[in-house]
Amino acid sequence: MAITGIGTVLPGTRNVKEFWGNISRGRSQVSRLTRFDSKALGLPVGAASQINDFDYREYLPALDSKHAAKYTREILIAMSAVEQARHDAGIVFEDVDPKRTSIVMSSSRGPLEWWQSTMTGSQDRPFSDSGAMFRGLSGCPASMAAIYTGAQGLVTTVSNACVGGHHAIGIGLNELRSGNSDVVLVGGHEFPILPEVARCYLALGDGVLSPEQEVPTRAVRPYSKDRAGFALGEGSVVLCLEREATARARGARIYARLLAHGAMNEANHPTTMDMTGDLTAGLIKRTLEKAGAGRDDLGYVCGHGTATRYNDLAESRALRSLYRGRAPEALPPHTSNKPIYGHTFGMAGIINVAATSQMLHRQQIAPTINLTEVDPECDHDHVAEGLRDVDIDLALSMSFAFGSQTSMMVMAAA
Repeated sequence: MAITGIGTVLPGTRNVKEFWGNISRGRSQVSRLTRFDSKALGLPVGAASQINDFDYREYLPALDSKHAAKYTREILIAMSAVEQARHDAGIVFEDVDPKRTSIVMSSSRGPLEWWQSTMTGSQDRPFSDSGAMFRGLSGCPASMAAIYTGAQGLVTTVSNACVGGHHAIGIGLNELRSGNSDVVLVGGHEFPILPEVARCYLALGDGVLSPEQEVPTRAVRPYSKDRAGFALGEGSVVLCLEREATARARGARIYARLLAHGAMNEANHPTTMDMTGDLTAGLIKRTLEKAGAGRDDLGYVCGHGTATRYNDLAESRALRSLYRGRAPEALPPHTSNKPIYGHTFGMAGIINVAATSQMLHRQQIAPTINLTEVDPECDHDHVAEGLRDVDIDLALSMSFAFGSQTSMMVMAAA
């Protein structure tokens, strides 16, 4: 299956060109937290990746302003990413059967911004119109995007913590392989920059959420000896998926091919993952086999890379288990984009696949920034020196989540 379009509405990012520019040049979009007053609330959090300027009219020119006034920022941004992905793919819906066009989204928490403002009373008259019914539903960004674009196929939203983005892609692949859909727009939307969400992660202890004293652009340092946790990030990213034969027949540009999705639940600890590396390595091996490949074919790994100790060590141990007996420097290059956009939970897997598709398309690996002293337990090829030219065909996107969940996506150059 082919990725033919990418829509990105992220902090400091209005399109896929700016997305690649930020991750390839290491331009962190993490800044000083302004969404809420963390000091007044007694929360030791100082950084987040925030969208500070957004105008839906740039992306949704046909949306009536009266309707837009009823939508939340989350709905408008997700709709904008869907439309951007469609345009980037060159899809003209008049030429596509609307009944065979689907939208699948992922969000770990849904419209939490709206519910928070409603429940605290900070929003004036939140139930004053009929829009209140859909503003509080997790699936409404996908539904409103479908109404705007005319997509009449499967329209749904999954919620499965940080593996949800991968799972949404998996559903999209099944839609295409079954023949039920010809075009599937798969994406994620997440808006977690709220004191309530910060409190959730602070309750897990030190080293999970980056502390207040961190320099914002350096707040997220995956695989680093001085890691300090992640920053919250927000926005929406959408991929346009088609069957490769269909895409080539219409002369579409293909960023990358999606070969196989593998998912598992360890059915073990709810907040940590396999720390031996063996279970994750087994999933990688099985997913590669589904793609008709083996470990020696893998040229790059896009890590989940949250800059938390458990995640960083779990990824490194999985790769060492998969390549048992190899020297650390002989492992495939391995990077994380979370220092650029923070942790976006239900959207994280979508960002990873979008980033990996760009690396395969351009044959360049974007670096892990902020990594100055590698944790000795994560000693392998991190591409910390800057953008690296490569010649690779196969790549892997990794995703982990609370609830004992792991997901892998095998991708190939077009």
